[in-house]
Amino acid sequence: MPQTLSSPCTKVCILDSETGLCRGCGRTRDEIAAWGGLGEAQRRAIMAGLEARLRLAYPTTEGRQAASG
Repeated sequence: MPQTLSSPCTKVCILDSETGLCRGCGRTRDEIAAWGGLGEAQRRAIMAGLEARLRLAYPTTEGRQAASG
């Protein structure tokens, strides 16, 4: 049985031109593009910082609406 890749994707794919982040998951365009080729440890390392990254980029409730679902 194939192993499922870990992913922070929330199916809210909106790349913010000011921050360079996806407002749904917090990854950069480069991280999203490379995701399938990364090892599990690399994916988990990126995922560990995404929540903090989104909080810094979108500190207000209104600004994080898309990011929080």
